[in-house]
Amino acid sequence: MISSQERTMSETIREVDYVIVGAGAVGMAMADTLTAETSATVAIVDRRARPGGHWNDAYPFVRLHGPSVTYGVNSLPLGRGQIDTTGLNAGLNELASGAEICAYYDRVMQQLLTSGRVSWLPMHDVDETGVATSLVNGQRVRLVARRRWVDATQADTQVPATHGPKFAVADGVTCLTPTELTQWDRPVAGHVIVGGGKTAMDTALWLLEQGVDADSITWIRPREAWLLNRANVQPTAPFAHQTMAAMVAEFEAARDATSLPDLFARLEGMQLLQRIDPSVTPTMYRCAVVSNAELMQLRRIRNVVRLGHVKGIELDRIVLDQGKVPTSPKHVHIHCSAGGLPRGPVQPVFQGHRIVPQYLRRCSPSFSAAFIAHLEATIEDDEVKNALSEPVLVPTVPLDWLLMHLQTARNQAAWSQHAELQDWLRRSRLEAYTGLFTRFHHHADPAWEALQSRLRQARVPGLQRMTTLLASVKESSQQGRVVSSTE
Repeated sequence: MISSQERTMSETIREVDYVIVGAGAVGMAMADTLTAETSATVAIVDRRARPGGHWNDAYPFVRLHGPSVTYGVNSLPLGRGQIDTTGLNAGLNELASGAEICAYYDRVMQQLLTSGRVSWLPMHDVDETGVATSLVNGQRVRLVARRRWVDATQADTQVPATHGPKFAVADGVTCLTPTELTQWDRPVAGHVIVGGGKTAMDTALWLLEQGVDADSITWIRPREAWLLNRANVQPTAPFAHQTMAAMVAEFEAARDATSLPDLFARLEGMQLLQRIDPSVTPTMYRCAVVSNAELMQLRRIRNVVRLGHVKGIELDRIVLDQGKVPTSPKHVHIHCSAGGLPRGPVQPVFQGHRIVPQYLRRCSPSFSAAFIAHLEATIEDDEVKNALSEPVLVPTVPLDWLLMHLQTARNQAAWSQHAELQDWLRRSRLEAYTGLFTRFHHHADPAWEALQSRLRQARVPGLQRMTTLLASVKESSQQGRVVSSTE
């Protein structure tokens, strides 16, 4: 029996061990680990009709930015475990499409329901009192968590289909979401992409793949971003040396950096970070990942507008913070300026009767959620659990690369003191790096041993230098001087 229930005159009461609000990547990873590692009962509730969170709302050409092998839940692999042989990701681990991810989460949900310990409330809105109201028929369910409420809504990614433009759009102007763009079948004078994040990059790549002339595309890109090189985040055996070399190079770049600008110059020189326009200083970092082939394609678009954010689109002009550019009713404007992953306040993960999942490792939502669930399943003391789960902030600016790296290193150092956690990390499919590197440690490989020697020499000094660089930025800020990452 899933839960104890009783009916009152106005609502049903459902009592379980854990109530998880949100059936996206974070909520599903939590549910998967909790049911696999405990005998707990779980209720999952979400406003959407299907599990998968924002993937249900994303545009048809969306794909993961990083390898499928480390996304999803621990118990079920995503993808076929293959290397892409065609397209702009050729030669690297496969990237699941949005449709594949939605189908994957359907399978995960069916697997959870089959356990007999999970109940699923789709199309329900939960209020602060714990009452879930059906968006279909208005029926109410009072959810009671014997152990904890899990608030997985902090990671609810904002996409154009659900979060409209913040700028004004005049009557007669064609302004589409990326999804609507794929359905547009009328002649256009040109395409105008509004936004500088990964959705905008995906849209630009899709247009180019459809044969749209790069010179007919206008890209309103308020900020330049630092981008991660996908070749350096490949957690499978064929790429072990390359991936480890990239990790070592990060520490060496930090160790040798004389300033924050010098650090980013070194990271770029080693192709650890990249930017679309090498002549423009990046002021944004959001963990976006691209291949070298994608980067080359994006650089084909030369008509880039850098006049701040769009304030309004009129029939004949686009009004921005710092100026105006012409347009026409025959141009298609594509809204790619939704907020993406929101940066909420950093707070303790374990809060009495509540769990608030957050990043515990840089750019790793699925892994972080599963690890938090494992802590919940195996450790009683909240103080101990919080000491092992210091949040890593969601990045927005280049300085956050440094902050994320430092907090990730602190967390990993804490985990290294627990043999049971190390064993879990080695076995986790979402933390493929630990298992991969552990296997290579047992090989008599001179090249691998050389990388390990470099790592031992660079890691501690690199982290110390990062701490010093961060302190210098804070000191400059306290003195009233604004410091950018590449000043």
